[in-house]
Amino acid sequence: MTPEEMAQIHHAAFTQERGWAANEFKDLLQQRFIQVFSTQGGFALTRSLAGESELLTLAVAPHHQRRGIAKALLTDWIAATSAHADTAFLEVAADNHAAIALYKTFSFQSAGIRKAYYKRASGPAVDAVLMTRALTLG
Repeated sequence: MTPEEMAQIHHAAFTQERGWAANEFKDLLQQRFIQVFSTQGGFALTRSLAGESELLTLAVAPHHQRRGIAKALLTDWIAATSAHADTAFLEVAADNHAAIALYKTFSFQSAGIRKAYYKRASGPAVDAVLMTRALTLG
């Protein structure tokens, strides 16, 4: 998946906040420890370092949502990450109830709040819920 395709999906999936630009994805993809898991209509971008793996973003195009794509991407991330990390973590908008419910099915638990983390195009900023889960090494 190209940085341009990632940016297009990200903009479509996150209409209430600033979508990431193609050059931002390009810069991230050139960094060490970055992994991309992708399929038609969606992708997950992660960074693994020092025994931890962070889900930087997961985006699914609106016309591909509710088809199990996010679940498949999370499954791929957890499977790949379990070989070299003992903890996975992510941030999710506190008002994104569907995503929070999905992450809970993967045994993620709330570990804190980042106040006013997500700036919205209109309306007040939204808190981020920090979620973590243990991984099984090996």
